[in-house]
Amino acid sequence: MSARVLCVLAAACLGVSDAFNLNGAGSFGRSRRAGSPSHRLRRGFASLDVFDESFLNSPSTVLSQVATATAEPEQAETYAFQAEVSRVMDIIINSLYTDKDVFLRELVSNAADACDKRKVTLTSHNLPYDHGCIKIRADKRRKLLIVEDTGIGMNKTELINNLGTIAQSGTAKFLQQVADGQADASLIGQFGVGFYSAYLVADQVEVVTRKDVETEDGQLLRGQTYRWRSNSEGTFTVFPEDEEKMDDPFETTGTRVILHLKEEADEYMEDYKIKELLRKYSEFIQYPISVWSEKVDYERVPDPDAPVKPGDPPRMKTVTKRFNEWERVNLQPPIWRRDRDDLSDDDYFEFYKSTFKSYDDPTGYIHFKVEGQVEFSSVLFIPGSIPWELTRNMFDDDSRGIRLYVKRVFINDKFAEAIPRWLTFIRGVVDSEDLPLNVGREILQKSKMLTIINKRIAAKAIDMIREIRRQGGDKWDKFWENFGKYLKVGVVEDRDHKEQIAQLLQFYSSKSGPKQTTLDEYVSRMKANQTAIYYVAAESRQAAAENPLLEKLRALDYEIMYMTEPLDEFCMQSLQTGDYMGKQVVDINKDDLRLPEDESEDEKERKKQKRIEMENLCDWLENYYGKTVQKVRVSERLTESPVLLVQGEFGISPSLQKYIKQQAAAQGTQENEMYGMAMNQLIVEVNAEHPIVEQLNQMVLKDRNSRNAKEVAKLLFDVASLQGGYTVNDPGAFAKGIVRLMKREADTFLDNLGSETEATES
Repeated sequence: MSARVLCVLAAACLGVSDAFNLNGAGSFGRSRRAGSPSHRLRRGFASLDVFDESFLNSPSTVLSQVATATAEPEQAETYAFQAEVSRVMDIIINSLYTDKDVFLRELVSNAADACDKRKVTLTSHNLPYDHGCIKIRADKRRKLLIVEDTGIGMNKTELINNLGTIAQSGTAKFLQQVADGQADASLIGQFGVGFYSAYLVADQVEVVTRKDVETEDGQLLRGQTYRWRSNSEGTFTVFPEDEEKMDDPFETTGTRVILHLKEEADEYMEDYKIKELLRKYSEFIQYPISVWSEKVDYERVPDPDAPVKPGDPPRMKTVTKRFNEWERVNLQPPIWRRDRDDLSDDDYFEFYKSTFKSYDDPTGYIHFKVEGQVEFSSVLFIPGSIPWELTRNMFDDDSRGIRLYVKRVFINDKFAEAIPRWLTFIRGVVDSEDLPLNVGREILQKSKMLTIINKRIAAKAIDMIREIRRQGGDKWDKFWENFGKYLKVGVVEDRDHKEQIAQLLQFYSSKSGPKQTTLDEYVSRMKANQTAIYYVAAESRQAAAENPLLEKLRALDYEIMYMTEPLDEFCMQSLQTGDYMGKQVVDINKDDLRLPEDESEDEKERKKQKRIEMENLCDWLENYYGKTVQKVRVSERLTESPVLLVQGEFGISPSLQKYIKQQAAAQGTQENEMYGMAMNQLIVEVNAEHPIVEQLNQMVLKDRNSRNAKEVAKLLFDVASLQGGYTVNDPGAFAKGIVRLMKREADTFLDNLGSETEATES
């Protein structure tokens, strides 16, 4: 924004405050006529390109009252703002709103507020409340859109104050905040922002209104009707209306906003468009909202042109009848504000289907109210099936799960700040009376309130999911199939509720059979000497069950959880950072696995000697495998297999490695660029008790350059890779090695067979 524009805006700010006497008694002087010297002087200053500081500090130079053009009634008073005010309006119209449709939301919200104030006024005077209402109709002939309410109305002073303070003191700061995207929520009322959204679609706006007058003894008498008019170009006119000459005078109090629509705003003349916007933004306003709607009916009438034989009944024809009538739009009451005891499952199901355009019943729901630092009412639903937009991307930006309402007015359905990402699949409404909104109600201000709402929604959602889990059966199975992956993300991302979410997880295990088991159930089956929850990552249940990593754990009769999806491993790694119910969470694929020792001293000494015997083989293998592995050592966890591959402290499982490679290929990057050396921390463990390892050790002791020893070492590594879920780098060479081994065994068998035959013959 240029210095000149800011200077002009500052002039408007300083001048209007004093001209309106906002800090004084609130009274207004009579207007000066256009021909007065002071008026001519002010118009001269208004045309200057540069303002002097002394001019900025003059309270009488910015806002003036001038005579109305001849088209206005004789009593009309026109208030002329400084010429730069049109720029102020332009900034507001173009910076505050990203969607022109919201003008109707703002006008209806204002109308509902006016009805609220009317109710308070009547109640405070012990008068019966005549129930407010809001009506909207389009006049296609004159291209007008009219929004009318039976609210409290405004008198002349309030018209000038409420609709004319856009340039009051502080405007420059306010506009700078708007330009920076940091507008203060508390400024909405002061600047009449909602009302001025009308100029998004209208080039002229009129406001006709009437308010009761309160006498000294507290009685309410019928007040004068006034009309406010402006084209947003720097002036507005206020004058009293002669109710006897009005086509549609007010029966009680109220306000009628008349929009002279722009050429490009023709769509708002159609009743279906208005009803569409009302159902989107204002469906749950507590006052009836009716739209003047075109209807079509068909009637059977006699056809005078059709030939009829004497004595025959007259022939009939169908004629189309077009007519208009008031159609109420907001028929559905806001279910979240009703007493839960008065509602049935069908009530919630119907609301869910209607609001979120679903064809199936929700799997579960929860209705609650929060009081304290933040007060809001809410109903949350778990969909019966995966919302279609989440079938493409589980965190799709277009997923509109939570609908935010403030005083029953729809504000936003992209409620990312107030709901954890892992609850993207949840559908629901949140309605608050006091949420802070920035100007235009378009974007939620970041505040502590949002943090509180976020935590409360998460806690209530967990309660709802926990109840579905308690019920079990098909309902839980269906939920887990559809949304189980979101809970795993929750364990990773939601630190405040990590353990609560983890209690809902379920996985297959070495003892779960065909069904999955929870972590709590696992802990309940732990052995007396078991101190940790053990898990292994694999591509399938079968691959996990056949992994040599499990051999020692099975011998101890320990249960092992199977992580068969990439998310599973991330989830368990997150739990490893702390513990679960006082138990460590341990990945048995890591080299630092420590298991209880229940061996005798003699057995320990025997194994120690074995390790010493294998030191030469371990050194030889480490040299042979080279940079492919970090080290080779004697295994403490193998009981059946000859060789095993494990990962170092920061290594990742083979199944996750494959997943990362797939993602890297899709993104056109190398996996090592994403994770550095994390994918290459292989450690080879050999089973010192296995015959093949013992024979290989003898071969190496006899000849460190033995070709057969190298071939056996290569085959052992490839076999361990396959058993552990890794990819064999050269499948062709592996196959040839197996064939050579088979041929060697066959030759040995034939040689032995020949020797046996010769011995028999001799």
